[in-house]
Amino acid sequence: MTLSLFIIYKAVLVILVFLISLVIAMYSTYAERKVAAFMQDRIGPNRAGPFGLLQPVADGVKMFMKEEIIPQVSNKFLFILGPSVAMFTSCITGAVIPWGTSLHIAGHDFALQVTDINIGILYVMAVTSIGVYGIMIGGWASNNKYSLLGALRASSQMISYEVAMGLAIIALVMTTGTLSLKGIAAAQTGWHWNIVYQPLGFLIFIICAFAETNRTPFDLPESDSELIGGYHTEYSSMKLGFYLFAEYINMFISSAIMSTLYFGGYNMPFIGRLGLSPNTMAILGVVFLFAKIFFFIFFFMWVRWTIPRFRFDQLMNLGWKILIPLSIFNMAITGFIILVLHK
Repeated sequence: MTLSLFIIYKAVLVILVFLISLVIAMYSTYAERKVAAFMQDRIGPNRAGPFGLLQPVADGVKMFMKEEIIPQVSNKFLFILGPSVAMFTSCITGAVIPWGTSLHIAGHDFALQVTDINIGILYVMAVTSIGVYGIMIGGWASNNKYSLLGALRASSQMISYEVAMGLAIIALVMTTGTLSLKGIAAAQTGWHWNIVYQPLGFLIFIICAFAETNRTPFDLPESDSELIGGYHTEYSSMKLGFYLFAEYINMFISSAIMSTLYFGGYNMPFIGRLGLSPNTMAILGVVFLFAKIFFFIFFFMWVRWTIPRFRFDQLMNLGWKILIPLSIFNMAITGFIILVLHK
């Protein structure tokens, strides 16, 4: 493959992943309201377009058209930087996710992954750790007590739950023997999904994913009944839109990572028996991965309208006194089983 073709192919893939992330985040707002309406015996959005399908477009136009207000007492540079960091970090996380195998076109193999680095999991953890700075900066720069409280809650919550999430991932790495997301996905052929070998690790990971994305029941940083809106209280127009979009993109990326790490990623059981061409299998793998992702997105929404919000002390107790000891126990058990099996 020539250098120019490689650059074009990577650029197209980056733009495609970016646009898919934005479209899924946009229509997740529609799906969230429809799921809530179904669970509460309501109709939900039904005015903008057929079945309300143009409601996210109307909301986006509204965000762009709203008056942009920057408080006089805020730090203006950091006030703008906060949502920019939150949006940027949420968008670049998907670069290491393998969306499929490879497409063979005109004698060239085009991998359906922006980049395969051998420390893919560390990259994901590093980028999500940086994402909390967007919330902290925005909350502090607003010079509003409710925003500051929301930022403090967000930073302490994310730091606390990142520890348990990291320990759960260590147990997974001990099982798979690689930090590459592509390697982890490729190893889960057939029914050899990591959820079978790491059920406790997955439970810890998904709870931490709820906390990392600030989703109910861990939405303490923006709890409307206590903090008006938390760290983005003072934001309007597309700066507020960036924070809201970042949350939904994070939910999409978290679902993709869970599907890749624990549920086989793009692998489909018995797909090899169908006798399909490699390109057809690659496309079906992408479809199958997105089916898993949409299930987890629905699960995020289902939990939001089912479980009430924690108190903040309960949130911290769960992270430090329950999840971290459980993840250490899971890591010890995994190490013991690997040691016994290799004897």
